[in-house]
Amino acid sequence: MVTGIHYRHPAVLANMASTLDIISGGRLELGVGAGWNEQESGAYGIELGTPRERSDRFEEACEVLVGLLRDETTDFDSKFYQLSGARNEPKGPQRPHPPIVIGGSGEKRTLRTVARFAQHWNFGGSSSPDEFPHKRDVLYAHCEAVGRDPNEILISSHVRFGPDGDPQLVAERAAALAAAGVDLGIVVLPTPHTPAILEPLAAALEPLW
Repeated sequence: MVTGIHYRHPAVLANMASTLDIISGGRLELGVGAGWNEQESGAYGIELGTPRERSDRFEEACEVLVGLLRDETTDFDSKFYQLSGARNEPKGPQRPHPPIVIGGSGEKRTLRTVARFAQHWNFGGSSSPDEFPHKRDVLYAHCEAVGRDPNEILISSHVRFGPDGDPQLVAERAAALAAAGVDLGIVVLPTPHTPAILEPLAAALEPLW
């Protein structure tokens, strides 16, 4: 699950994240995104902004989050957020901070933000495995530009179990993603599927383990 950064001030989100990291015994992965749901944002009266504004705000928010989750105090002064001597205590057990998960494949902004701040990049479930090598190379180029080791970033992709109900198709897509270099496959089981599908699905995926 990913929260759109425009729903909460990143300082509030950082405090929430630290609390959850403590409660969970250090199992939190913090999924964040720039926001996209215009209908929901409008219904809540929350300004979503233009695509450029979303990207600008998201990049600032990630920097604020990392500072508050990692450092004793954080100072930040930019367009969307301003902090002065801000503290976030107590921090969670994960050091330097809980892994930050960012999903998306935008080459100019999203992947640059992944390179700067994320420990986990979700390639997405709607994209073709054929697209992955190019997107990965773009991410690696951004990593090189900011002096980041790309091996520090876990790469995942969603694998959707479609209405056809064929576990073998899921296994084939997962295998294609693994062969392309994806580290983690996240199987999505939408309705009308029930727990009865889990056993045949596990059997189809077992050869990939």
